[in-house]
Amino acid sequence: MALKPDGRDLKVIAFHLGKVFTGLSAVMALPAVVALVLQEWNAASALLIGAAIALTLGRAAEARLVTRAPLTWAQGTVVVALAWLVGPMLLAVPLLLSGHLGTWLDAWFEAMSGLTTSGLSLVQDLDHLPQSLALYRHLTHFAGGQGIVIVVLSLLAVGGGQIGTLYVAEGREERIVPSVIRTSRFIFRVAGTYLVIGTLALGVALYAAGFRGWRVWWHAVNLFMAAFDTGGFAPMSSSIAYYHSATVELVLVVLMFAGTISFGLHYHLWRRDHQELVRNLEMRTIMVTLGALTLVVLAGLATAGTQTTSTGLVRKGFFTLFSAHSGTGFAVTNGATYLSDWGVLAPAAIVTAMALGGMAGSTAGGIKAIRIGMTVKGAVQDVRRLLLPESAVVVASYHAGGGRRILRDRTLRAATTLLLLYIATYLAGAGVGLLYGRWEVTETLFESVSAAANVGLSVGIVDPSMPVGLQVTYLLQMWLGRLEFSAAFALLGYAGSLAFWRK
Repeated sequence: MALKPDGRDLKVIAFHLGKVFTGLSAVMALPAVVALVLQEWNAASALLIGAAIALTLGRAAEARLVTRAPLTWAQGTVVVALAWLVGPMLLAVPLLLSGHLGTWLDAWFEAMSGLTTSGLSLVQDLDHLPQSLALYRHLTHFAGGQGIVIVVLSLLAVGGGQIGTLYVAEGREERIVPSVIRTSRFIFRVAGTYLVIGTLALGVALYAAGFRGWRVWWHAVNLFMAAFDTGGFAPMSSSIAYYHSATVELVLVVLMFAGTISFGLHYHLWRRDHQELVRNLEMRTIMVTLGALTLVVLAGLATAGTQTTSTGLVRKGFFTLFSAHSGTGFAVTNGATYLSDWGVLAPAAIVTAMALGGMAGSTAGGIKAIRIGMTVKGAVQDVRRLLLPESAVVVASYHAGGGRRILRDRTLRAATTLLLLYIATYLAGAGVGLLYGRWEVTETLFESVSAAANVGLSVGIVDPSMPVGLQVTYLLQMWLGRLEFSAAFALLGYAGSLAFWRK
């Protein structure tokens, strides 16, 4: 895209955006079939209307704006930013028509939360939501967790050269195999394998918990999509507390762990290179932060007297911490108790875990373990430079992607910049919440970190009665957190250039 954008840029961007809309229509069409089978006529009509709108827009853009022009890096990042901003608007149509969300903004918020695998919800009377629409909510997790833009364009057979720039813009910096399309298909193959195994495991756990008939598999597939894609939506309003089953919680922990590690690491495990688990910088970083924060949470709960038994500490404390660190947002207790009954240490550890997040190239959000690990290594490198003679050459390295890499200044600077951007976003969201004078800083910070890190745990601020300004703030935070800022900045820069040259 040139410094002076013109109609050709808009044509290329709209053409590829149309392909994304076409793909999103399929996300609505699948649960529409389920609605028809279950004779949920209102839900079926809502889903079919949404699918028809998305398909019409997509096909119109593809037919009228067809182009063979190559997709530049700048154009690709704008496509990604718009896809994640406008795409949820289309996905919001069935949710709005369902009657379980009060306004169009509520429906957009819900769709954004689903697609970005955040898990914050504004659905009213969730326990009586039609089964097909509940499946649809979780399906947005599954589509967004894998990366909807890459998946859609790959499945629609767009050339690899056209989508290579989109791969990084969507927050996946590492190609697992040389071909972007083959990489995307590998990601889906991994997800599909876990879908079968995870649903079966959850089905067995739910059966042991007393579930019978179709309810076993309906809950199992929905829980799988929310766990593996670190989304956090649940079929029932009480989240995981509804199941009262330690076995279900254990299976979910395994699936959340699978979702929070990168697909690149999955590739090495797929090839039975298990040593990568030990060598990988991100895995080491997550193990350290998870272990340290677990001790803080358990100590905090024990000190506050909230949990006095080892079973309670593990099932409440560790599960919540792991749910936060993986970016999932499953809850086994009422969120309002985090700040009222859990003391000081435990909530602080939960917020820290949400802020850190999982691995880069996974379905998790947050700052990411690779950036935390790089920042620590960079700090150690600086200390060594101070202690060693001036003539000494200090080189830091780390293991990632199956090999040893030199920690270069440019890489370290990029990691530190994104870390600071996330922290600034967390604080900004907390500041907006304080402007309303209804909540303490601990509450607004908790909710802000949960939104920007795409987690979904809530202390009660996010509900249908929340102020519109705060709702928009959290919506934008979910969007920025999922894009990791770069694509959003590209969109703002493009919009600014367009406005400047039109004057």
